[in-house]
Amino acid sequence: MAIKMHILATERGPMDAMRKTALVAGALYLVTIVTSIPALVLYSPVLNDPNYIVGPGPDTGVLWGGFLEMICAFACIGTAVVLYPVVKRHNEAAALGFVAARVLEAAIIVAGIISLLAIVTLRQAATAGADPDSLVTTGNALVAIHNWTFLLGPGFIPAVNALLLGYLLYRTRLVPRVIPALGLIGAPLLLLSATAVLFGLYPQVSVLSAMSAVPIFLWEGSLGLWLVVKGFKPSPLTAATVTPGALTRKPPPGRRPGMRWDGPSG
Repeated sequence: MAIKMHILATERGPMDAMRKTALVAGALYLVTIVTSIPALVLYSPVLNDPNYIVGPGPDTGVLWGGFLEMICAFACIGTAVVLYPVVKRHNEAAALGFVAARVLEAAIIVAGIISLLAIVTLRQAATAGADPDSLVTTGNALVAIHNWTFLLGPGFIPAVNALLLGYLLYRTRLVPRVIPALGLIGAPLLLLSATAVLFGLYPQVSVLSAMSAVPIFLWEGSLGLWLVVKGFKPSPLTAATVTPGALTRKPPPGRRPGMRWDGPSG
């Protein structure tokens, strides 16, 4: 009986740790969604008004948008760091590629934030007698930088992430296969759409562009919700292993060393 209780305690510890890992990873995925969408709304004035940099009004919306996107960038990295120890057991190269892609995505997001925050700085300089025409030209250039980062970051990189992590989760069955299937289906669609926008076939903000992003949105949202609510499914990657020597017991008298002994049955 004592040996069985030891086995249960040994198994329960790692499984509790895996549940916490799934909870943190799922919460971080949901954070990326919750912070990125409001940021786009807050950025709307500076992105849609060419004369924003010399116009009146507060910069609070842009500052809050930058703050939310910074949280999003940190959450992007967090999802990869938290999941890496789990998925690397199946394919370490793909898991490392997922971490690298997530870090690259966060770096591109931060570059876009800096470009819009620079507009806020120059906008304040407009009241100090700076040339309005030069400011408008510079402001439009900074908005163009943000637009390109938005295409390369949330456009291309999430598709790469979906291919890498979707492959790992589909093979390991750590979550229902329908969830990574959404990512594996949505990744090529997003890549094709981002490439079409890159070569000017249609605008970045368009119905076709939005439709191509729906599967990836469903993939990340469903993954986050599943990990928070259910956690990882039972898998060889999450199964606890008994440490060597944990069941070692001194054999009873009369048994020679090396003879098989399974211990007490109770």
